[in-house]
Amino acid sequence: MVASEHGHRIDNLIWYVHLLMGILFVGWLCFFIFTLIRFRESKVEKADYTGVKGHTSSYVEAGVAAIEALLLIGFAVPIWNATVSEFPDPATAENIHIVGKQYAWIGRYPGVDRQFAKQDFRLADKENQYGVVLDDPSGKDDFAVTGEIKVPVNRDVICHVSSMDVIHSFCIRAMRVTQDATPGLRIPTSFKPVREGKYAIQCAQLCGAGHSRMAGVLNVVSEEEFDAWVRPEEMTGND
Repeated sequence: MVASEHGHRIDNLIWYVHLLMGILFVGWLCFFIFTLIRFRESKVEKADYTGVKGHTSSYVEAGVAAIEALLLIGFAVPIWNATVSEFPDPATAENIHIVGKQYAWIGRYPGVDRQFAKQDFRLADKENQYGVVLDDPSGKDDFAVTGEIKVPVNRDVICHVSSMDVIHSFCIRAMRVTQDATPGLRIPTSFKPVREGKYAIQCAQLCGAGHSRMAGVLNVVSEEEFDAWVRPEEMTGND
């Protein structure tokens, strides 16, 4: 099932890559069979140790290099640039800190003010597991949930992925999202859910004896339900 706006493009890209690999496989297989028949012992009784005297092979190599350059410069770089430029604006998207921890997924939300408290991973300890700057007023309404991450439908979501211990990998197959969670780093990844429902969150990186238990749920709800949950003061008009 595809539940994100960009999911079909990911699937199409995978099909294109498999199609290209299939064409290359058949092409090289045909060439291999041709060489077996063309240079079999019954047809070529004596080997020629001089080798090829013409420049055909050089032209072929130059042609292959030109095609590879065309694929890189004409297709790969523009597609990569277009993908990067489509990254949603953090000012309008829903920003969530996703933290991997043996063996659970934690989601941190910025609350009503839409601003996270400043963090410094060097401050992290048992009492301050997220490394939050405790005197930062932006963090007074921040809150965290474990296991079930709630997001709104039809709205861009940016997940800032990190880890508390070892390398994990934040994977939501229905959203076609996979991003490594690395200690000391916060790496953004984005998606736009287009279907309400609950979807599995998995760890796609072997992270210890409890790796198989490191699962969570992405709960995609209506925009009204999400806003009432994450910013109830705004919905009621109370300060």
